[in-house]
Amino acid sequence: MRITSYGLLKYMQVNTLKIKTTRKKKKTIGRGGKKGTFCGKGMKGQKARSGCKINPLFEGGRSTLIDHMKKKRGFTSIVDKATTVKIADLEAKFKDGDTVTLADLVKAELIRKIQATSRVKILGNTAIKVKLTIAKGILLSIPAKKAIETAGGKVE
Repeated sequence: MRITSYGLLKYMQVNTLKIKTTRKKKKTIGRGGKKGTFCGKGMKGQKARSGCKINPLFEGGRSTLIDHMKKKRGFTSIVDKATTVKIADLEAKFKDGDTVTLADLVKAELIRKIQATSRVKILGNTAIKVKLTIAKGILLSIPAKKAIETAGGKVE
């Protein structure tokens, strides 16, 4: 062996090195040809091919279960509609100077019951003669509010 200016040993190269190996070569499978089996993918078909990416909702071309469901038209709000009370009914059930609350409306049997989410709205554009005080939490239409205020009542 001779030392040169461009390397330590002229005759020693990587391909001439002898490396002792004790590891057994692992059998490669799923490569095609005579080397092995189907690599756990079964035989043939779309899912056995390389690069297979199928949408999990895909059902082989048939319409999905969601597509078979009946389509519901329109819009359904998650907020319940307010229970309506006519202003003429208030005049019939309440006296002059009364305060109208949700509990009073239940006693007068104008609404069924009070729930945590219950909303009540007074509607109507007829003139009334009874002075009423409408408590906070009861909704009013603009004509109903005008009718109560012109009769001498007030809205809190």
